[in-house]
Amino acid sequence: MTAPIKLPANQPPQFYRGGAAIAALRGASGPDTAYGPEDWVASTTTRYGQAESGLTPLPDGRWLRDAVHADPAAWLGEAHVAEFADSTALLVKLLDAGQRLPVHFHPSDGFARRHFDSHFGKTEAWIVVGTSGDDPRVYPGFRERTDPATIGAWVRDQDTDAMLGALNSVSVSTGDAVFIPAGLPHAIGEGVFVVELQQPTDFSLTIEWRNFLDSPEKGHLGIGFDTALKALDTTGHDPETLIRRTAEEPGQRVELLVPGAAGFFRADRLRPDPALALDPSFTVLVVLDGQGRLRTEHGGELPLGRGDTVVVPYAAGQSELSGGLTVIRCRPPAPGGRP
Repeated sequence: MTAPIKLPANQPPQFYRGGAAIAALRGASGPDTAYGPEDWVASTTTRYGQAESGLTPLPDGRWLRDAVHADPAAWLGEAHVAEFADSTALLVKLLDAGQRLPVHFHPSDGFARRHFDSHFGKTEAWIVVGTSGDDPRVYPGFRERTDPATIGAWVRDQDTDAMLGALNSVSVSTGDAVFIPAGLPHAIGEGVFVVELQQPTDFSLTIEWRNFLDSPEKGHLGIGFDTALKALDTTGHDPETLIRRTAEEPGQRVELLVPGAAGFFRADRLRPDPALALDPSFTVLVVLDGQGRLRTEHGGELPLGRGDTVVVPYAAGQSELSGGLTVIRCRPPAPGGRP
């Protein structure tokens, strides 16, 4: 496999509302555009507990997961395979919060190995690509150190006001990028539309489960809240250490995430006009605006326009992006870059 591939929308069912912003970006229409708040792009990951839901289909009928497993060196490159085997080490989503998401957090690699038999936990990052409403906000981490016993009582009583009130509350706008390390409690507010990068799992420990999930078991994924809360970061955080605000940064290539994110994934905004050379890499491209082309050393040429999502295999080789485009480029960590 050497040719980049445009991907259709891939919106597995979720428990919360949203999707209109995804439909608008992709130019979709119809009665269902307000539902399906997550578009899993170039996904080799399934929804938690599911056999296939969440996986990206390719034009030849295979799942992307199976294509990568069949020829990991072509898709990912030898150096990546030496470190991550046949995992892409990345999941990209378009996420449109049509309502506030519940307070939740994700396990670290070590916790996921012990409790979920997974090489990966779920560190993630949000690149804000649109907002709606009067006051779009995100909630990254506790404002101050919080007693675990107090948190346990909030979870037992489902004290939503206390949980949300203990978190940082940060206004965001297009161009902001928020890093969410494993363990950090967080929520996304209504009206925030993001490109999300994350480790390739679907482990969410949801401490505010009432009015969102059917049962507390779905909140703790069957391990019990006493165990799940051991993965929670109860320290206080200055949210500005987690955020880069890049809307006004000029240049063809702008790194979007704080330095600590590079061990988990990489993201930059590309404005190639007239042209920009890109090194070989497994890459996911999300075209936010404009028209242009992607020319690759071994995979030919692909026209690009607003709303396109594209997966580029490593074997496509050196490439050139050209035209009046704004593109978010998402990549796994560089080999040897893990902390």
